[in-house]
Amino acid sequence: MLKKIPVSQVRLGMHVHSLCGAWLDHPFWKTSFVIDNLADLRKFQSSGIAACWIDVGKGPDVAPGAPPVPVVAGVSTAAAGPPVPLRPTEFDEEVRRATGLIDQSKQAVAAIFSQARLGRTIDVESCLPLVDDIASSVWRNPGAMISLVRLKARDDYTCMHSVAVCALMVALARQLGADERETRVAGMAGLLHDLGKAVMPLDVLNKPGKLTDEELCIVKSHAQKGFDLLQKGGAAPEAALDVCLHHHEKVDGSGYPKGLRGEDLSTLARMGAVCDVYDAVTSDRPYKAGWEPAEAIHNMGEWRGGHFDDRVFQAFVQCLGIYPAGSLVRMHSGRLAVVVSQHERSLLTPVVKVFFSTRSHTHVPAERVDLSLPACGDRIVARESNAQWKFSHLDELWAGPETLKRLGK
Repeated sequence: MLKKIPVSQVRLGMHVHSLCGAWLDHPFWKTSFVIDNLADLRKFQSSGIAACWIDVGKGPDVAPGAPPVPVVAGVSTAAAGPPVPLRPTEFDEEVRRATGLIDQSKQAVAAIFSQARLGRTIDVESCLPLVDDIASSVWRNPGAMISLVRLKARDDYTCMHSVAVCALMVALARQLGADERETRVAGMAGLLHDLGKAVMPLDVLNKPGKLTDEELCIVKSHAQKGFDLLQKGGAAPEAALDVCLHHHEKVDGSGYPKGLRGEDLSTLARMGAVCDVYDAVTSDRPYKAGWEPAEAIHNMGEWRGGHFDDRVFQAFVQCLGIYPAGSLVRMHSGRLAVVVSQHERSLLTPVVKVFFSTRSHTHVPAERVDLSLPACGDRIVARESNAQWKFSHLDELWAGPETLKRLGK
């Protein structure tokens, strides 16, 4: 049973079903959660939220006759200490969890784009649970979700690109030191950044050949059209409007639609530019095959200074690694391997799966190797291009066949 109570009566163990007020006004990732520690209780009481709904079927009720629990005077969100972090998970475990979330996300984003095509007002707050779920996955294990969203089917590109940029924006905001509120706003901005694509002609959007000047103008209009759609709804945070309009701007002023440069671009807009381009160039499209992850990082690194903000790009590389999951690499031992997951403290020592000998030119039994372990005698010496080797099972090696099947690959 749900019951509305003042925040002053919230106590440990209660299951908060929802919060009264706008989601941007409170410091919690979730709108439905259990208050299970004193730090979160103090944060809750000092958050400025007046009331909330609790579910007494999932947690304790207000004690009969008990006086209201007083607000802890003088305790700010910062003074209450950092939130208790979500339990980190191993890469393989989070891949399994994130695979199901990706399917749900695809359906949710498809519904949002459908609203836009039909001219309906976009319910921005309805996107919050999706942003929260994606953010939670990234916080548990950053590499799993941001690696999986690259494995989108070609027909799902438009919707899944939004999910991918959401996850990348969350990871990048986290790397740049953003707080919880700023990080989820970044995720929301990423989720909605390409909303204008919903009203683009599909024959132009998916054209396999080179666009005419007229068609290019149509496609470029998606930034302004997305901004207009969000502004019309009236509930989108300014950050989402900013990223939607400016994610194709470049720091040298050569981008669109405004030709802004340098300090005229917000940090979020610069983040959006990096995340948008990375997912676009690593995704298979009807008219081109995607770049390999390490190739994309290398090429984008050569564009920084003109295309990307250097500080933001460096933080992005810290998120994904120099050799992101799925990268084909050559080992000092002469074997080839595919990168499985990153080491949190070293970009050069990811977990890899070796599977091929360049000396005998034969497949060898796949072996998972953690390059960060002191006893490991191997190391990466170069990235390799699968355009040369043409292995068809690289994604299966790191993500697993069942994952690929569930993702429609």
